[in-house]
Amino acid sequence: MSHAGESKTGAGDPAAAGDLPHAGESWAFAQSLVHSRRNVTPRRLVEPGPDAVQLQGLLALAAAAPDHGQLTPWRFVIVPQAQRHRLAEVFAQALSDRDPAATQQQLASAREKAHRAPLLMVAVACLGRREPDTPSLERMVSMGAAIQNLLLGAHAMGFGAGLTSGKAMASNRLRALLGLRDDEAAVCCVNIGTVTRNKPRDGLRPEPGAFVSTLGAP
Repeated sequence: MSHAGESKTGAGDPAAAGDLPHAGESWAFAQSLVHSRRNVTPRRLVEPGPDAVQLQGLLALAAAAPDHGQLTPWRFVIVPQAQRHRLAEVFAQALSDRDPAATQQQLASAREKAHRAPLLMVAVACLGRREPDTPSLERMVSMGAAIQNLLLGAHAMGFGAGLTSGKAMASNRLRALLGLRDDEAAVCCVNIGTVTRNKPRDGLRPEPGAFVSTLGAP
């Protein structure tokens, strides 16, 4: 990813030049921010969510993700409250398509998933216009970095955030609702809001030795 450090905002950006003041303090803050972030389920997210200015700030963080070739191989579709009913019906219809025997309670539960977090965005991967130097896997890496930037930014603002997915992401009904091209795929929902109740940390994060090896080492 040879373009990973390039800025899309202009050459005058100090951060683009690698100029980070107070590096020691920045490193301590970065460790605290990353290690304290937890995935928060949409059920625990309530108003308020990010306002318009905060949302633009979060999206600017997404734009800082590594992006070989500067293709921006991802985008986000914001689903405002006034449009949640449309997403809810797609979730229910997608479930009915997969399971014609789904009960009314199951369909209601599928609809309810669209009405949880104050801010809901669908993350869309753009995998077309195949460039020989930027294969699809690299584009997905870029998308993952953009999403992580959003999650960390939301955490730094004091919000909770989490990702949700499911079989509905591959539904043709969802594709039609979002207006996806043939070379695009809905990957997950990004949910952001105020945490209504904290939960004990569950699960252990792996130690570096569990996922790092050294070439040539015994």
